[in-house]
Order: sequence, then C-alpha cells, then structure tokens
Amino acid sequence: MAKRERVVRMSVEQPLWRALTGYRLLTMIYAVLLFASAYKEYDHPGVAVGYLAALAVWTLATHRRVANAASCTKPFLGADLGVAIAGILLTPLADNAERIAGGGPTLPSIWTAGSVLAFALKGGWRWAGFASTFVAAANIVVHGGDPTRDTLHNVLLVWVASIAIGYVVEVARASEATLARALEIEAATRERERLARDIHDGVLQVLAMVQRRGTELGGEAADLGRMAGEQEVALRTLVSSGLVPTSRISRDESLGALVDSYDDEEPAAGNGELDLRGLLAPHAGSKVSFAEPGTPVPLPAPAARELAAAVGAALDNVRRHAGEGARAWILVEDWGDEVIVTVRDDGPGIPAGRLDQAEGEGRMGVALSIRGRLRDLGGTAELVSVPGQGTEVELKVPRGRTQ
Repeated sequence: MAKRERVVRMSVEQPLWRALTGYRLLTMIYAVLLFASAYKEYDHPGVAVGYLAALAVWTLATHRRVANAASCTKPFLGADLGVAIAGILLTPLADNAERIAGGGPTLPSIWTAGSVLAFALKGGWRWAGFASTFVAAANIVVHGGDPTRDTLHNVLLVWVASIAIGYVVEVARASEATLARALEIEAATRERERLARDIHDGVLQVLAMVQRRGTELGGEAADLGRMAGEQEVALRTLVSSGLVPTSRISRDESLGALVDSYDDEEPAAGNGELDLRGLLAPHAGSKVSFAEPGTPVPLPAPAARELAAAVGAALDNVRRHAGEGARAWILVEDWGDEVIVTVRDDGPGIPAGRLDQAEGEGRMGVALSIRGRLRDLGGTAELVSVPGQGTEVELKVPRGRTQ
C-alpha cells in the first residue's frame, strides 16, 4: 500500500503557555513569602491573608486554564485580570501608608504580570497594551496619583515587556502558518509525483502497448491504436505539467507571507493575469507538439484568452486544410517585452493568392480569427507559407499594450 504524507502542525507558542503556568505558580508563592517576611509591618494583616489565600486557590484552580490558547478564554482573562487589580486596590487596606508611599510591593506583587502576559499570548500586543493599561491605572490610584519612581519603572517595564511579547507571538503565529502552508505544498507535490509514477508505470505503458498492437493488427484495431496513442500523448503532457495545473503567487501581508493557489482558468488575485502555458497545453496531442518555457508566461487574462483563441484558429486551419496526416508544432517564447507564439505545420502549404481569394469569398478565418484578434491586442500575426513545405503563423503580443 502506498505511503501517503500529511502535515502535522506544531504550535510554536505552546512553550510560552507552559512557561506562563510555571510563572503564575512561582510568583504566587513569592507573593505569599514576601508578605510572610514583613507581616508585622501591615496594619491589617488579616486582609492580606484573606486575599493571598484566595489568590493561591485561584492560581491552583486555574492552572489548566492557562495551558493553551483554547482554554484561556476571554471571560477567564477578564476574571484573572480582575483578581490582579483587586489585589492592587486592596493593598492600602492591608498595608500602612508609609510603606506604600515608599514604593512597597502590592499584595499580588509580580503575580500581576502573569495576567498581563496571558493577554499578550492570547491576543497579541494590542491585548497586552489593553491589560497593562488597567494595571498601570490601578497602581497610580493606590499611590494617590503620585507614584514613586520605582513604581513607575515597574509599571513601564510590564507595559513594554507585555507588548513586546505580544508582538513576538503574532510574528510566531504568522511564521507557523507560513511554514505549515509550505509543508502542505511540499506534501502535495510529493503526492503528485507519486501519482505521476503510478500513471507512468501503468496507464501510459498500457496505452503504448494498445497503440503498438493495434497498428500491427490493422483494420478497426488500428483506429483503436491511433486513439490510444493520442490519449497517451495527452496524458503524458498532463503528467509532465504536474497533473494539477495550478499556479501559485506569494503576497506579503501583515500576517506574513501567504501562498495562494488559483486555477489557471481564472485571473490571479491582484494582477488579473493568466499563465499562457496553461491555456495552450490542452492543444498538445499525437499530432500537435507543444514547446513551452520552463517558467510561467503571464499575460493579462483577456489578452491570454484572445491569443489562445488565435492559436486554436490556426490549428483548426491545419486540421481543415493540411490533411489528416499533417503534424503541427506550437512554440511559446517569452522575450520580456513581448510574447511570441509560433504555430507551424508540415502540410502542403497555401498557394499564392489563396488567402486573398478566401477573403473575397467571405471566408474570414485568418483575417478575423487570427489577424483581427492580434490587431485588437496591439500585436501582429504574420503568415508564411511555401507550397509543399507547410505553413508558419507567428503571433506577437507586446506586454505593455495588452489590456
């Protein structure tokens, strides 16, 4: 059984959530020890004991809520920030005014930063700025609108650090999404290669065998062999072009570099262009050879469709006038400022004056379907034919003038 690949997404921010759970636990213990070391200096230590007991219960009970972004919901973040701000505002009721004026710690101490960091990990730098602003306002209120230099320093440190961490998280998420998309594209490419190998080893070989045996048997079997040969060439062209004729573009956006896929039949996002190769490749077959550049040949969508229609009209003329056994060749050239498509056949050629005669009789295939289309695009269509040596149609489309 064939082995298939799938992309496993790994969260680059998950270690930050684990670090936050440890930070909340350690800072809760630090706040308790900080109070225990100076409880005799508190005017109302019972208030501090009650709050710190509630803080310990809250920290332990919500340990799993900060384990990942999914469980850390908006209501929980609001409640957690409320616990931190409540501890800050309760500090004047527990501690004496002199210690507070001297820059003494609040009841939750540095545990408050954990609440702000949770906002940063969940919603990025904007959420971090929102939460840290409330914490800063609570600290200013506790100090009567005249905070000490150390208090301002701590508040500013939390504000800047939380916003920086939030920004890093946003960049990490964008990078993770880009990496995951790149891995998906790589996995899809490998799958196409696997399918191409299977088709080559099975279907193409069977079609080639049917063509060979049909030619040997003759009669109706020969017709069957001829059709099998045409399907083999068409399928081989499809396999060599990657099975799924999609084009990809890269765009730099605020969330990082994203890779989009779009069908060649529809205009690409943003620039309205099509890869001409995708429109001409279906013409390839047992009697039509198709040569293309190794890189995309982008043209504005209307121009690409009109040029492809002109090529189709030229091939119709080959089938109609060059005979059943005639072969045709399509060559696409991209010269940067213009695109040239050449359609050549090995038929009997066009007698001198035949095109003028056909136009006079009202048959406008070359005049309208080919030359008219190229004229509307600002390009040219040159037809060269030598009796007994086939016909060559050269279609030129300038890039700067196509619409």
